[in-house]
Amino acid sequence: MNRLYNFYIYIVASSSKTLYIGLTNSLQRRIFEHKEKLIDGFSKKYSCESLVYYEHYDYIEDAINREKQLKKWNRNKKIKLIEKDNPNWNDLSNEF
Repeated sequence: MNRLYNFYIYIVASSSKTLYIGLTNSLQRRIFEHKEKLIDGFSKKYSCESLVYYEHYDYIEDAINREKQLKKWNRNKKIKLIEKDNPNWNDLSNEF
C-alpha cells in the first residue's frame, strides 16, 4: 500500500556548477546539512550547497524513480532542466 508523504528530489550545485542529485523527506533540513557540510561525501567534498532545482512527490516510489532517472542523464540534459526554471542558477533555498 502506498502511503502519502512529502518527498523531494533536488539538485545542489557548487560555485563551479558541480552537481549533486539527492532525495529527502525534508528539503529544508537537507539543504541546511549541505550548507553546513554536516554529512561526509560527494557534496561536501565538492561544496555542492546551492539548491538550484527540486521537485515534490507524494510517494517515495515516485521520488526514487525520478532520482534514478535524473542520475542517468548526461550533464547537458541536467543543465537544461535546471535552466528551464532557474536560468540564473539562483539558490532556491532562499525561498524558505
